[in-house]
Amino acid sequence: MNKLLILIFILFPLTTKLFSDNNTNALSDTNIFKDSIIYDYKLIETIECEGLYPMHLQGISTDKNTNIYWSFTNELVRTDLKGKVLNRIKVLNHHGDLCYEQGKVYVAVNLGKFNELAGQEDSWVFVYNSMNLEELARYKVPELVHGAGGISFSKGKFFVVGGLPQGFTENYIYEYDSNFKFIKRHIIPSGYTYKGIQTAEFHEGQWWFGCYGNPKLIKTDANFQILEKSDFNASYGIVAYSPQRLFISNSKANADKLHKGSIGIYVK
Repeated sequence: MNKLLILIFILFPLTTKLFSDNNTNALSDTNIFKDSIIYDYKLIETIECEGLYPMHLQGISTDKNTNIYWSFTNELVRTDLKGKVLNRIKVLNHHGDLCYEQGKVYVAVNLGKFNELAGQEDSWVFVYNSMNLEELARYKVPELVHGAGGISFSKGKFFVVGGLPQGFTENYIYEYDSNFKFIKRHIIPSGYTYKGIQTAEFHEGQWWFGCYGNPKLIKTDANFQILEKSDFNASYGIVAYSPQRLFISNSKANADKLHKGSIGIYVK
């Protein structure tokens, strides 16, 4: 009996430390998962895009003045800040996330397959006049070998994101100059995200990437090193209207499988 008590006395601190270390590691692993939008920003208003659409919303952008641009996969829409439709045009499937820059709207487009090995995609950036949505140009972006799905503009460069086959453990960001000459492929050590990255925005010195599945939002620094992950859904579009104001969109289908787009305005 005395030997048993001695053995328990010796082992108890070791057992306690083991469980303590495991708990600490678990907390450390999950600390990166945060609802950063919720604790940094407050939802103050919702904008609903006028009309119903046969396919879901892929992304949004704004001229940071009076216009919002919506990509509904096979339709492109310009509205005012209340969601009233000013222009609505049919486009090729699949128009993805988009961005505004100097009077033009740039959309990541894939006319082939997504999330497959190289050779099955057909990746482009289509360019439209921001006032009437007239098509102005098309740029081939063959580096997007899993399908071009999203685009953002920062510091004079375009950054294009896209699909990802199962089994991959990192995401890729493709950097281009203003004429879509390829510069560099950046790697995000994100682990596998379902169908890659859907939306992208550079805001307040950080990249915000919306994804399907979990995590739904990945934030990195300017060098694409992960800062945090979140289960807040930004996969249907995220764009900064101002330094303190974010537009984050959503898309929902009704009983007839027609889609409605909306934007939550979040203020810091």
